Amino acid sequence: MRSLGLDVGGRRTGVAISDPQGMLATPLTVLDSQDEDVLIDAILKLVEQYRVERLVVGLPYSLSGEIGRQAGKVTTFADKLLLRAREIDLDQLDMQLWDERLSTWAAEQLKTEVGSKGQRPRSGAKRGAKHYSFRAKAQIDAIAAAFILQGYLDSLRNG
Repeated sequence: MRSLGLDVGGRRTGVAISDPQGMLATPLTVLDSQDEDVLIDAILKLVEQYRVERLVVGLPYSLSGEIGRQAGKVTTFADKLLLRAREIDLDQLDMQLWDERLSTWAAEQLKTEVGSKGQRPRSGAKRGAKHYSFRAKAQIDAIAAAFILQGYLDSLRNG
């Protein structure tokens, strides 16, 4: 079963996709989140294009495990997305909310680790500095979506 993972943010939404067997998550793309209707349409186009059967949406719990304001926004967005999917006859689409705590942090760590191996910092940049370009931040969002999706896929295998 192919799944799509989403890391929904106020500016950007990271998207990851699983292989057809549902074993491995891979960063796919980043979508602009500022127009919710456009974002929903773009996600549903990906669902159709890749024949996705499940959406895994990262739910941003606080570190203490409580659901905050951002989690409420994500839940409302997920409900709208599923409703729109039903309206266009994507009834087979399953949606799961998945704890995304630390997914962005893990993605930043991975990007920093991979980016620093064998590369010199650009002039004026310090190794490990958190001053990313828009493109680098977008890549982190897609990687975070892959962490979310992979966590969900691993939970299915581990019971």
